[in-house]
Amino acid sequence: MIMYLLMGLIAAIVSYGFTWAARVVGNRLELHMPIRSRDMHSTPVSRLGGVAIFLGVLVALIVASQSFFVKDIYRNNFSPWGVLAGAVLIVLVGVADDLLDIRWWVKLIGQSAAALVVAIWGVRMTIVPWVPEPIILENDLLRIVLTAGLIVTTMNAFNFIDGLDGLAAGAAIIGGTAFFFTAYWVHRNAVLLDYSDLATLLTAVVVGSCIGFLPHNWFPSKIFMGDSGAMLIGLLFAAAGIVSTGQITSGLYDRANGISTVIPILLPFAVLFLPLLDLGLAVIRRTAKGRSPWSADRGHLHHKLLDIGYSHRTAVILMYLWTAVVSFGGLAFAVFPWQPVLAVDLFATLVMGLVTAWPYLRRDTEETAG
Repeated sequence: MIMYLLMGLIAAIVSYGFTWAARVVGNRLELHMPIRSRDMHSTPVSRLGGVAIFLGVLVALIVASQSFFVKDIYRNNFSPWGVLAGAVLIVLVGVADDLLDIRWWVKLIGQSAAALVVAIWGVRMTIVPWVPEPIILENDLLRIVLTAGLIVTTMNAFNFIDGLDGLAAGAAIIGGTAFFFTAYWVHRNAVLLDYSDLATLLTAVVVGSCIGFLPHNWFPSKIFMGDSGAMLIGLLFAAAGIVSTGQITSGLYDRANGISTVIPILLPFAVLFLPLLDLGLAVIRRTAKGRSPWSADRGHLHHKLLDIGYSHRTAVILMYLWTAVVSFGGLAFAVFPWQPVLAVDLFATLVMGLVTAWPYLRRDTEETAG
């Protein structure tokens, strides 16, 4: 645990320092896009925060490759470097979009290229999680295609929730923390010769980088992570999820005190529940209007919270709470019996639903009384 936390701390310190530098450089060189109708800010803000998040991840992963315990992850294993290569490519694509506002299909090509780099030289799906038995993927081409597709979907899902100050970074911290504890707990409770784990390391450095970035991004934001940061986080979370689910067939989860194999299936989706939900709703909404699923609009979940009366900060905190309920609610299944966990999760979901709808319900009650 100490080494993972140390890598996360390194990522946080580097990210914090470079975010400050990116703010200065971005503002002096006016490296920001013109304000768009769907934007929530009224003054130009630098979008180079994703570069700082990446540098935090980069430095932490390089230090990890030479550090006690976690360097075992790199032994005879090119996967960490393959993931890092894909991260470099997606950050370049994101910076180009943040500064030049490239066409959606150009960005999609860049996303696909980065995802293929990870699938070919980094991590790769070997199974499709399913209940009661996972489906084994024998064909290498199918593994690459499915891996790339999952990574592209996750990158876009996370990019979609990056619409309010502090929202994406905070959601990544909360969901990533739940993911980190699950991956670490599994490895510490299983009988293994090597407890080092790439999924745990990736989530530690992502969470650390976002912690370093968030103070600069809290409302009112002084810098944005931009597409480069949001897509980077999505890529790294997808890679960690692929590593985690790939361990099902090894029996690792069964050896961790009988933990159910449904946990590595559930948790990646729990962590990314809000981004994936927002992505799905956006695709349905836009295609129903005859528009491209990639076209931008002002209909995301965080926009809806603002529309029903929540303030900017309150909407962000509410999204944090939803992320915590879903991700830690999923984590609880790995530790406690499923019956009480399910009951508590359902109760927490009901409470959060009422809290979320409260401004609308209060307004409706006042109108009825009037």
